[in-house]
Amino acid sequence: MHSLLARLSIALVVIVVAMGSAFFVLDRINTRNYYEELTQRLNAPIAMYVTGQRNLIVDGTPDLDSLAELASHAMVINPTAEIYLLDTSGKILGHALPDESVRKRQVDLAPLRALIDGSVQPPIRGDDPRSSLKKVFSAAEVRTDDGLQGYLYVVLGGQNYEALANDLGASYIGTTSFYLAVVIVLFTVLVGFLVFSVLTKRLKRLSADMRRVSASGFELQPEIVPPAHAGDEIDQLARSFIGMSGQINAQIEQLKENDHLRRELVSNISHDLRTPLSAMQGYLETLIIRDDSLPDEERQRFLNIARKHAARLGVLIGDLFELSKLDSASVTPNVEAFSLPELVQDVAQEFHLEAESKGIEMAVELNSCSSFTLGDIGLIQRVLENLVRNAIHFTPDGGTVTLSISDRQQAVAVAVSDTGSGIHDKDIPRIFDRFYRTVQGEEARSESSGLGLAIVKRILDLHESRITVESKVDTGTRFEFELPVYRDAA
Repeated sequence: MHSLLARLSIALVVIVVAMGSAFFVLDRINTRNYYEELTQRLNAPIAMYVTGQRNLIVDGTPDLDSLAELASHAMVINPTAEIYLLDTSGKILGHALPDESVRKRQVDLAPLRALIDGSVQPPIRGDDPRSSLKKVFSAAEVRTDDGLQGYLYVVLGGQNYEALANDLGASYIGTTSFYLAVVIVLFTVLVGFLVFSVLTKRLKRLSADMRRVSASGFELQPEIVPPAHAGDEIDQLARSFIGMSGQINAQIEQLKENDHLRRELVSNISHDLRTPLSAMQGYLETLIIRDDSLPDEERQRFLNIARKHAARLGVLIGDLFELSKLDSASVTPNVEAFSLPELVQDVAQEFHLEAESKGIEMAVELNSCSSFTLGDIGLIQRVLENLVRNAIHFTPDGGTVTLSISDRQQAVAVAVSDTGSGIHDKDIPRIFDRFYRTVQGEEARSESSGLGLAIVKRILDLHESRITVESKVDTGTRFEFELPVYRDAA
């Protein structure tokens, strides 16, 4: 009973029974109206015929004998007719029926006048003196030389007709109609069940395929193949399910990859934090234990080493904090127009002394006619600082680190290149991963947090800018990204 087919079948039964019942009732009403209209039209001359045979009211007195004789003749023609003689107010003056069977002594004349005038279309129903029902009738005016004396009122379908109709309805017509209605309902339900079975067959197949894919944790692919064209709603649902299952599978794989990266990140963080902490702890414990016996030079050397590890720990924690803010979407670039050549020269000046102390030349090449660009100047400065610091770390004495800007179509390109150790081709796709270090990068572990390039990538993603890398081992590396040109600058 919980299946869609069962529910549709029950709904069909209810609808068919309701419609069949309504149709049966309306058919009976329409049939009765049709019969009454036909009866009234066919028997309309009866009252006129009777009044034309005799003077039923003479000098204001009803001729009941003539009325009884004419009523018997009329009933021969139509056994269901019941004749009444009325005065001008509708009061019954006489009839040819058992007196105790007549329950009313007054008849409403409005329907009679409407029938005689022809102002209302049949069927027109009037009072039945022998019951509380309204019935069709025939009527005619009774006139003499003195004018209107009354009305002849002929009820069509009296008690004899009612009794006969009830007997026939209970015996044959009612039984036949009932069985016919039952057969029609059963046939309609059977046809509907077969149609619904065909229509829900594809839905059942799709539901089974959904359960199979869901039970596999979305590792299995859907087997159902919808048509290439638009199709109906079931085909559209199948295509949506195929797309959804593929998306869920991709998300599951992404979650697995994220979990792997998370474990790797925790491992790397633990290693990178433990190394400077252990070194600091070792040197500080040595200072405490051997404080009296250590020469001043040795004590100073230990303190400098501890300070160096503390500084590295501070850099690592700062980079982690900055990267977490960038990943949490809590940082929104404050885009504004600024002078890119000035920023490049400021960054080059910032690292001039550090590069000079290592025997590295800092060069600046301004090959752009565009002086202004759009972006967050603070974040772009952070990108340049990380790239320059990274270049200095991997460039030997006598090498060169170059900052350059050049024009592109609707943009200006910023590049940081060096003549350092370079990067192997297999390492380039992963250099922007957190804590990932190349073989050459292991040499600079003590001076790097391993997060600089990851921060660069995230900042440029916020600016919708793509960074590219070109590198050759033992020759050098070049990082380049683009920023939009600000044309309205003065």
